[in-house]
Amino acid sequence: MNVWWRSLLTIWRAKVLLHRRGPIPPHSVGRIRLRTMPTDIDLLGHMNNGRYASLFDLGRFDLLIRTGIWDAMNAQGWYAVVASESVTFRKSLQLWQRFTVESRLYGHDDKAVYQIHRAVVDGEVYAEMIVRARFLRRTGGVVNTEELFEALHRPDDLPPLPDWITEWAKASALPSTKSPAPSVWS
Repeated sequence: MNVWWRSLLTIWRAKVLLHRRGPIPPHSVGRIRLRTMPTDIDLLGHMNNGRYASLFDLGRFDLLIRTGIWDAMNAQGWYAVVASESVTFRKSLQLWQRFTVESRLYGHDDKAVYQIHRAVVDGEVYAEMIVRARFLRRTGGVVNTEELFEALHRPDDLPPLPDWITEWAKASALPSTKSPAPSVWS
């Protein structure tokens, strides 16, 4: 329930900022301030590793709304899904500790947009996640990124993806939903 309230507050705040200031460029860094709550803590007394993904979702909501992508998606009947993600931890967030979730669209290929999310305390990165997100149609099918930028009425000014991200995406991919994917352990 804790993340539900944070989600609603984040969405409301992002919509207010979009209304007041207009859309931000897709390459902007979004920032939201959070605090580690008792429901975020695991048995070891620090933020649970799984909670990072949920809280980084808040950064994603903020960024999608404030860039105008959220409204364009809704107008077209599209939605975003996470296709893959990888997180690296440096330091632990403790109970009641304040931190900032920084989020940025990092680039794209023909089918997916890549985002970086960071948990930052006093300018220092505690954790970082890379996310590969795809846009799907409610009626079925994938929205390619060319169509996404066309719907935004914006130029595609995101930088090219670094080679390591392209390699990560290939290495972490599972078979298509139309292909068999048996669970076989070697």
